[in-house]
Amino acid sequence: MADYPAVYALWEHAGPGVALRPSDQPEEVEKKLTRDPDLFLVAEEAGQVVGVIMGAWDGRRGWLHHFAVAEEYRNQGIGTALLLEVEARLKAKGCLKVNLLIRRNNPDAKRLYERLGYQEMSTIIPMGKDL
Repeated sequence: MADYPAVYALWEHAGPGVALRPSDQPEEVEKKLTRDPDLFLVAEEAGQVVGVIMGAWDGRRGWLHHFAVAEEYRNQGIGTALLLEVEARLKAKGCLKVNLLIRRNNPDAKRLYERLGYQEMSTIIPMGKDL
């Protein structure tokens, strides 16, 4: 949680890929860290948070959330390293498949994920409900 202010600031400036919601407030992020802290990865350069990915595993499927790299650090391999590391950690837990959601107005993210082997699931309809 010591990195929370810097992580939140990175999410705020991540562009169209990250939409902040009530579940991103400190008390909610702390719940995530209680469940599987080893899947919440932060990349730093000279003590500054420059990348973050929040992985989750429900015992059956892995999920990726709020993956962001600071604009001035993009295309340097930081995002790829974060993604591959969280995938390795999910696999070590027994995870066989990982899912994610991409905002339509974020084609850069789509290209990155496709380059790393992710495929669009055209038969899926994303649905959600705020509680």
